[in-house]
Amino acid sequence: MNQDEDHKLDNPVWFALEETHKQYAVEFDGCKFYKPEFSTFGGKGAIGTTDSASDQYSKLTSCFYIVGDPPTAGVQTQIKKQLTANQMVLSNPFELQLSEPIISLDSEDQKKQLYDLVNFVQPGFIQEKTVELGSYFGIYSRKKLIAASGERIKMNSYTEVSAVVTLPDFRKRGYAKQLLKKTTDKIFSENKTPILHVDENNFHAIKLYEQLGFATRKKMGFCLIEAV
Repeated sequence: MNQDEDHKLDNPVWFALEETHKQYAVEFDGCKFYKPEFSTFGGKGAIGTTDSASDQYSKLTSCFYIVGDPPTAGVQTQIKKQLTANQMVLSNPFELQLSEPIISLDSEDQKKQLYDLVNFVQPGFIQEKTVELGSYFGIYSRKKLIAASGERIKMNSYTEVSAVVTLPDFRKRGYAKQLLKKTTDKIFSENKTPILHVDENNFHAIKLYEQLGFATRKKMGFCLIEAV
């Protein structure tokens, strides 16, 4: 991990939209948000004002997250709930032999299947164009996408692993490990460090990530804000 860049992990959305993903940014009162068709995440800059920024962004999408320090809602918005995630970092590649055919999800049909799969398993965490933020990979069974993973938040030195999902009927077959190997190796090949965010109460997933070498760096707040 690049120690000079480490502080950027405290505010990953802001720095992603300052750096690698700046073409996807909209900014209001010192806060940066993804254009909502790509992601509904935002981050507060050093002198940002979350209440007025939230009101303005809520005109583009009625429900979104501010990631990092707890924000203040505005006149036209309210805080729906506060989620806490473990921010985990993988410092070195892990050893695993790929045994499943893993497909790069590039076609429009594959992207649609990804969108449907993630919204089935983790509703609300993928948008129509999220797939354009990075590379996504999948495992198929009888022409049906059953498991996936990919990249979402991207900074100069870090890339977030996201959409690690498997259909319930196909779990406990090692598909997540296979896809995590494919995704993190791709990130390391670009001289970047893989990170991810996982609900602090998702003990099963945290255990899997720890087995592969991910370590929790800090707790990260995801505050859900909605228009009123």
